[in-house]
Amino acid sequence: MTHLPPVAALLERAHVVSIPMRVRFRGVDVREAVVFEGPSGWGEFAPFPEYDDAESARWLAAGIEEAYAARPAPVRDVVPVNATVPAVPPEDVPGVLSRFEGCMTAKVKVAERGQTLRDDLDRIAAVRDAMGARARIRIDANGAWDVETATEALRRSAAYGIEYAEQPCATVDELAELRRVLARSAIEVPIAADESIRKAEDPLLVARKEAADLVVVKVAPLGGVTAALQIVEACGLPAVVSSALDTSVGISAGVALAAALPSLEHACGLGTVGLFTTDVAAEPMRPRAGVLRPRRITPDPEALSVLAASPERQAWWRDRLARCHRLLDRTGARR
Repeated sequence: MTHLPPVAALLERAHVVSIPMRVRFRGVDVREAVVFEGPSGWGEFAPFPEYDDAESARWLAAGIEEAYAARPAPVRDVVPVNATVPAVPPEDVPGVLSRFEGCMTAKVKVAERGQTLRDDLDRIAAVRDAMGARARIRIDANGAWDVETATEALRRSAAYGIEYAEQPCATVDELAELRRVLARSAIEVPIAADESIRKAEDPLLVARKEAADLVVVKVAPLGGVTAALQIVEACGLPAVVSSALDTSVGISAGVALAAALPSLEHACGLGTVGLFTTDVAAEPMRPRAGVLRPRRITPDPEALSVLAASPERQAWWRDRLARCHRLLDRTGARR
């Protein structure tokens, strides 16, 4: 565990960046983040604006771990990566997929507010057409469905060969009930828990209630690579490492986690830098031949300058970082 550095040391080496998105993703058009340098490298602090300080403090702990601690030893030198398809019209799917060179798995966003199940199915069909029969397709509803709606959606989408459905319902109890309903209905779509892991006070409840077949883990929301490894071990379920719409600095931490997992059965959702128009790194963490390799990222000084957020947003993020640092200090957290 790394000792909590003084907040002044973090702010002195911090850069607040604002990166435009190619397409809207989870309601975001511009991604803001703080990247800062420590003795071990660069860390990232980028909780979404609506998150409160208690939740956001875990993201700061993760960034501090990256910048101030050694990474766990990797057990693999390549990490397979999936393409990520936002809730775009079917005709836009090929263009999105073209930014994920060599990826043979796609995660498709579904249950977008204002869209219908027909929209979801058309998008899934477009992905299947573009990628071919051998590709794997997984869907992500971000907890938007109730059990009845999820059952119907998975029944109809199963025809396209769904690898798994990520967080189809919001609560652990709903996920557990959905798994029972799917089993009774002979609908063979595995369930993955995401928000029920990363936003939960007790991330192990998913395993105890048999609410998922696998877990999706993200470095920043869980407080760092070390904490994520411990949660995966305690859950005892297969894990998929995913991003939290990170810059290449945060993606690098995700790849370090995926490289250190004892077992990795699924492609990871770490190709999301392709959703940005640009990045903080001169050589971004974008997949080649469908994989990423573990490496640390040093942001390009020119990119940090070009992408610098407005003075108002700089002040907002620096104040937020300081508040979260006080929470970590108050609770005795040492990441």
